Amino acid sequence: MIDSGELRKGITIELDGKLYQVVDYQHIKVGRGSATVRLKLRDIRSGHNIDRSFQASEKFVRARLESRAMQYIYNDGDAYYFMDQETFEQIPIDSGQLGDILNYLKDGMSLEVSSYKGELVGVELPITVELEVAETGPGFKGDTATAGNKPAKMETGITIQVPMFINNGDTIKVDTRTGVYLERVS
Repeated sequence: MIDSGELRKGITIELDGKLYQVVDYQHIKVGRGSATVRLKLRDIRSGHNIDRSFQASEKFVRARLESRAMQYIYNDGDAYYFMDQETFEQIPIDSGQLGDILNYLKDGMSLEVSSYKGELVGVELPITVELEVAETGPGFKGDTATAGNKPAKMETGITIQVPMFINNGDTIKVDTRTGVYLERVS
């Protein structure tokens, strides 16, 4: 059990049978009456946010997530297989659980996989990934880095806006949180 005074951003709690991560925490003390705690929580399994208020005396069940490094090796239909880098155990994960992660997933990529009581609850990508441009329109003479953007389809299938000087076959660095082009690698 964890006291409401010990809650901080990033802590995972179990509430009403669901796992939530604390996104924002406010302790509110009014002139009369008891103090309250206002929490903004993110449901770890579904990804949506909720706002809840509690009495300052309330206690919560702290959820201990196990995190381990895994490597993506291949997919077979809707099942994506990851290998534990210590035990070499292969674990299939359904494409529905991965969601937007599929836009950045490449063979051999290392990821952090979180589980709670043996159940997979999340896969965390690195902040940036390097992707190869599979298809994009031509850049014209005189185009510069600030002249504008054009769509480019990456090797994983996602389309990203890139500067005009990017060509087919170039490797670029992409921010996985926002899906924005950062720089050309080669």
